Amino acid sequence: MKYTNPIISGFHPDPSICRVGGDFYLVTSSFEYFPGLPLFHSTDLVHWEQIGHILSRNSQFTLTKESPNCLGIYAPTIRYHEGVYYCIVTNVGGPAGGNFFVYTTDPYGDWSDPVMLPFGGIDPSLFFDDDGKVYYSGTDTGVFIAELTLTKTTGENGIQIRCDHVGPQIYAWNGSGGNNPESPHLYKINGMYYLMLAEGGTEYCHMVTIARSQSVCGPYEACPFNPILTNRSTDLLIKAVGHADLVEDQNGNWWAVCLGIRPLGYPFRHNLGRETLLVPVTWEQGWPVMGMNGDGRVDAEIETSLLPCTPFESDRYIPGSNMVDNFDTGSMHPSWNTIYNPDHALYEFTENGLILHGNGHDLSCRDVKSLLCRRQEHFDFTARLTLTVANISGSGEAGLSIYMNNRHHYEIALTVTDQKRCLIVRRQIGSLRAVENVIEYDSDTVVLQLTGSRETYTFAYCGDGQDTPVTIGSGEAQYLTTEVGGCFTGNYIAVYATNTDAVCRQFSYEQGHPCA
Repeated sequence: MKYTNPIISGFHPDPSICRVGGDFYLVTSSFEYFPGLPLFHSTDLVHWEQIGHILSRNSQFTLTKESPNCLGIYAPTIRYHEGVYYCIVTNVGGPAGGNFFVYTTDPYGDWSDPVMLPFGGIDPSLFFDDDGKVYYSGTDTGVFIAELTLTKTTGENGIQIRCDHVGPQIYAWNGSGGNNPESPHLYKINGMYYLMLAEGGTEYCHMVTIARSQSVCGPYEACPFNPILTNRSTDLLIKAVGHADLVEDQNGNWWAVCLGIRPLGYPFRHNLGRETLLVPVTWEQGWPVMGMNGDGRVDAEIETSLLPCTPFESDRYIPGSNMVDNFDTGSMHPSWNTIYNPDHALYEFTENGLILHGNGHDLSCRDVKSLLCRRQEHFDFTARLTLTVANISGSGEAGLSIYMNNRHHYEIALTVTDQKRCLIVRRQIGSLRAVENVIEYDSDTVVLQLTGSRETYTFAYCGDGQDTPVTIGSGEAQYLTTEVGGCFTGNYIAVYATNTDAVCRQFSYEQGHPCA
């Protein structure tokens, strides 16, 4: 079978995976977006359905608004032990930050409130040893391991898990010499303990290294052919490969999930964010060997006969697939996010669609906005929004945006200029902000269209009685990239309202471009 990387496209970084029987569960970072930690399920490792979010309630976490694209929910690890699913993670920034875990007996249901842990740093991981002991590994001025005592009780409200004791931090192995050793994962395989790290920073020198020991706390012996996974200094299409997690399938074959990026071109710039990849793993002389040819590389296409080809059918959202949301279910489609913890008063489901109650915060504001956004998952895509705004005045506007952060975004919007209703196309690139086209538009309802390519984002609209979209503006894709003005996240397609009420009647996203 041949499969294509990424297996989950768009902004889905820092993947972690576990297996329960014939089912695989995978979680990725979410940074400042809510709900946090998108959760996926698969039976064949290639096709994934989104079954929800692990952090879905404001009561579980508070996102800081101090530094867009940079803070929030980092690098989760998902594990299963004795009937319980655990996800451990860091909330970076703000007084409510720190390391914690949540848990559940049903990954399709709600997860617990956080159990806070007294460790600094980032990238926590849990390891359950054969003797019942539990270990935490993390990164804080070095990679460390500490024993935890977890106590599980069962009551009328289900299970409750608490952390009763934390052992000393033992600095075990700090990698092979690359900068920013992080993302430590512990495993016990064939009686040996393995400590796997990411090194080189999550940029173009990213890599995966590993060491092993006969004791969980070391000393650890470095693999003689580290790094075991990297695409640095190659001409491969996928770059910045790293931050991996291992899993054994039900047939005894091993795999790694990791992150990587697909640049637009040269010089390298990427706008989709860090995506989730799958790599075959074999074992030689007690060490994992990664890549289709055992060369420690991640290819865009991988041919293998070892995948667990279990039939996979789903009626849930498949990431990367086309979608249509008529806003008629009374709840949010799983692909939608807000920026920061939402103010639920800004969103109202009605029989006519979803009303966005615009507050005073526009797209350039670093605060909670009346906005819904979904990941850009393809270079070539088309998004459409049917929008109705009955009353608009002053600084009110509503529209459709391609959004990287509050200082880098392009949008088409229905607004008022010189006391006339109009459509505008505006671009902001850092401190440069300009309205680039203004079209008078008298109707309350409009269909807004955004198309993307490797080179350009293009805006168009259809008015009453129109079937063919009219293009009214565009902007270069290269200026909405991590290398220009981002940090850790990818681009989103956003519907929004500012200082007005707007009714969203239908939104669609599809790969590719409409027929001419």
